[in-house]
Amino acid sequence: MAFRLGFAFFALAMTVATAADAVGVAPAVMRTGAVTSQPIGHYEFCQSHQDECSVKSSDQTAPKLTSFGWQTIRDINYHVNSTIVPMTDMELYGRDEVWAYPVDAGDCEDFVLLKRKMLIEKGFPVNTLLITVVRKPDGEGHAVLTVRTAQGDYILDNLDNEVKLWTDTPYHYLKRQSTANSGQWVTIENGGDVLVGSLRK
Repeated sequence: MAFRLGFAFFALAMTVATAADAVGVAPAVMRTGAVTSQPIGHYEFCQSHQDECSVKSSDQTAPKLTSFGWQTIRDINYHVNSTIVPMTDMELYGRDEVWAYPVDAGDCEDFVLLKRKMLIEKGFPVNTLLITVVRKPDGEGHAVLTVRTAQGDYILDNLDNEVKLWTDTPYHYLKRQSTANSGQWVTIENGGDVLVGSLRK
């Protein structure tokens, strides 16, 4: 309970404002659009984890991040990145697009699922922890976790131990889970602006 209260009322305003101002090209918040296709891996994951894919939220307010909440996010990102061995689905399961909670190895989606689960257990609202699909500069698909805050959208990435504002990453953002329904996905309308902004930095 103490974490929830702290998470709601005490902001890391200076830290986040500095990161957002440094970008100057794209907004600190993703602008989402229409409902779009759900990744097949997430669809299959939802068949066995229906409780996690049926959360509906009417409150769309992004909470302010406290120093404790910020440290929790960084600790979990680093912990998962340093304890899970990156391996492809083909190496682990003999087929592609298997989304699962990793035990000791997994691909990018598995890293995201575990971080999301751990943050939910720490009291973060479900609709602030959104699985997000991006395209890397080399064109390869990738998944990251977006954490919505009042100070902007932040990214937890298995390729980077530093938690960054989404506009400070080199990705083209395609789509993410809906804030209103954890089983739906929506397009990211300003995702292309971030790649351009990042490359110009």
